[in-house]
Amino acid sequence: MFWPMLAVALGFFGIAVLGVLAVRVFVEAQRLGRQVTRTTQRINQAAEDLERAATDLAGNGEALRP
Repeated sequence: MFWPMLAVALGFFGIAVLGVLAVRVFVEAQRLGRQVTRTTQRINQAAEDLERAATDLAGNGEALRP
């Protein structure tokens, strides 16, 4: 009777560990998604700033000459 009870306990413990790890992976994936979103917004803002600066520079006739 000892071995079946041990097997059930170890099975339950294994499922509990997998559940905890799954929750941790989910939380980290959510965090990574938020970080990717923030980085994308920063890149888009930098691209808009660069385009605005290039437009202003071209409008002033101060284009770079080799």
